[in-house]
Amino acid sequence: MRPEPGPTGSAAPLLIACALGIEQLALRSGGRDGASGPFTVVRTGMGPAHAGRAVSRSLGREPWRDAVVIASGFCAGLAPGMHPGDLIVADETRDPEGTTPCTGTELLVKALSRTLPGRTVHTGPLTGSDHVVRGQERAELRATGAIAVDMESAATLRTALTAGPRPVAAVRVVVDAPEHELVRIGTVRGGISAFRVLRAVLPAFFEWHRSLLLPRR
Repeated sequence: MRPEPGPTGSAAPLLIACALGIEQLALRSGGRDGASGPFTVVRTGMGPAHAGRAVSRSLGREPWRDAVVIASGFCAGLAPGMHPGDLIVADETRDPEGTTPCTGTELLVKALSRTLPGRTVHTGPLTGSDHVVRGQERAELRATGAIAVDMESAATLRTALTAGPRPVAAVRVVVDAPEHELVRIGTVRGGISAFRVLRAVLPAFFEWHRSLLLPRR
């Protein structure tokens, strides 16, 4: 597919990073209708260290050096009342290394609401962890103002910006929540609705991407 012209004649490609094979399967199942140029779905492996290394490696190769980056996949919701299949759009990601603001959050929320009408979209800080969060630790993270937690988004976005200026975003689908806690976050049981939602998000990602095309450096 031919890239849609950007401000200087070319569109920055889109790189979507996720940790798990099942997340990659869901995202790749979304097709490519509406893509404004090259895109790829990179499986990083679980945890911030794996995410950082995989994203750095991907952005070090053509044609992905200037790519717009979205961290996606599943997450644990922190707020009471959240359900599997709810969407999380981060306005910033946090971890012990610092805070990374996200780009075009409002545009992304609107795009997701059009693509998945009837799905609840939560916006707020997405915090990072190097392990699966349960019980009291979940409540402690909620007390910091975070609305969800995952292990890769913060490292993904920080690494992307270290490699060069670009739009970055994090969109996660709640697979477990305070009233719907799974035995482990990677399991499919109880997460079928989350898988279906993740499979449907690509058109919204493409819409957001089209609105934020970067000039080639």
